[in-house]
Amino acid sequence: MQRKAMTRLMGLQFKVVYKQGKENIVADALSRVGHLMAIQSVSTSQPLWLQEVLNSYMTDPMAQQLLTKLAITNTDQDGYSLSQGLIRYQGKIWVVQNSALQTKIIAAMHASPIGGHSGVNATYYRVKNYFYWKGLKCDVDSFVKQCSVCQQAKHSHDHPAGLLQPLPIPKGAWQDISLDFIEGLPTSGGFSVILVVVDRLTKYAHFVPLKHPYTAQGVARALLDQVIKLHGFPLTIVIDRDRVFLSTFWKELFKLHGTQLLMSTSYHPQTDGQTERVNQCLEMYLHCSVHESPHKWRSWLSLSELWYNSSVHSALGCSPF
Repeated sequence: MQRKAMTRLMGLQFKVVYKQGKENIVADALSRVGHLMAIQSVSTSQPLWLQEVLNSYMTDPMAQQLLTKLAITNTDQDGYSLSQGLIRYQGKIWVVQNSALQTKIIAAMHASPIGGHSGVNATYYRVKNYFYWKGLKCDVDSFVKQCSVCQQAKHSHDHPAGLLQPLPIPKGAWQDISLDFIEGLPTSGGFSVILVVVDRLTKYAHFVPLKHPYTAQGVARALLDQVIKLHGFPLTIVIDRDRVFLSTFWKELFKLHGTQLLMSTSYHPQTDGQTERVNQCLEMYLHCSVHESPHKWRSWLSLSELWYNSSVHSALGCSPF
């Protein structure tokens, strides 16, 4: 075509004159199609981890099933789709259960300059915007909490911990006791709560069933009927209830004793860890005893008290008995 055109042009007197595109309205889109073939290649950037995601599909059975399925339908009703070889879930890149690859992605979103060692929530939403895999939030939480740079560079928002203030050592048996409650139990004989009373010196314990809801007056009555009648009135009581409950409890206890004494309780947030540990022992015993019929725990409560008080205590070197 060029040779034929050249033979015609050789007989003419012509010159080439530049014309701006907006003035060259004669040339249309069809006359420019041939010039598009002059573009030989187009370069695009592709992250290295993207190729690692594609490579991880080769060794994952679930990825192979999804690729086979999406090769036919391209999308499915569960939200998976296939785009440029990548499996996407609800528009986000789906990552196989590969801990090394998942850690590398989280590190890129957390420890990189764009990540800025952000907190758990910020890093989670940054990863969540582009990727999806099962257990994503737990993995991000674990990674951020183990980041050594964050632990060294970030400041704590908690108040500085004070010195350990242990409870004073009791001077006599049943002079200092601790109380706690085990709640949320299935109803057994009308009872759904266990009052645990422990002597801080001898580690001797009493387990008293209660009905919910209970009051300070009801707890005082139960303590008088089950514990104080055997061991006498205590000097101190450690309980993880508020000051109102403890104050009402003391007043009711002395009212039942017949003493017209109004005692006030000062606010001392002391630890009740000893009774909490006894709670674990009691719960373990009941789990082993009534796991097939949990509604019968009431009938095992006396035996559990006998078991605990006859067992060797590590702090005593002998049993509370």
